[in-house]
Amino acid sequence: MGAGKTTIAAELIALLAGPTVYIEGDTLWSFIATREVRKPSPKNFKMIKTSMVAAAVPCALYGYEALVDFSIPPWFLETARDLARMRNVPLHYVVLRPSEKVCAARAAGRKRGAVADYARYHELYADFNNAARFTIQDDENDVKTVAARIREGLEAGTFLVMRRWAECHPQALRLSRQQSCLSSRGGRGR
Repeated sequence: MGAGKTTIAAELIALLAGPTVYIEGDTLWSFIATREVRKPSPKNFKMIKTSMVAAAVPCALYGYEALVDFSIPPWFLETARDLARMRNVPLHYVVLRPSEKVCAARAAGRKRGAVADYARYHELYADFNNAARFTIQDDENDVKTVAARIREGLEAGTFLVMRRWAECHPQALRLSRQQSCLSSRGGRGR
């Protein structure tokens, strides 16, 4: 909250070369139709993160960059990795993490959904302490500069969590294709 994710995402989309799908997580809160359960809770938070990553997978399969804009703590990476692994899509993870003071000031200055008391987000902010490898910590640079750093990092593999499974196991992919062919011809894939 207040890290600049949505603002930087708009700049990043302009820099990406191919077709891009943008999944803005805060929109998914409105998908919860029953007002009593619409309030943020750990269960709803995890359900929304899971839904976003699951929605991004087919987009990646069809050749789109799938950009998910939400606060996704590192403890969720195992679930995200499992979802990506099911369909053999690569997974990158970028954490935008200005100082907590900057995040609080930005959250308080929002036009919609301003946060007067950032203290309730301290625990969420602290959840990202263990994500240093994937983190851009920058209080000074402008949005375009940060977006460019992300793009360069994506291209260099800096934020890569998981490659396509086939890139790591080419023999298994060949074997799997061979078994598929055998099965389609009525043989047994032993």
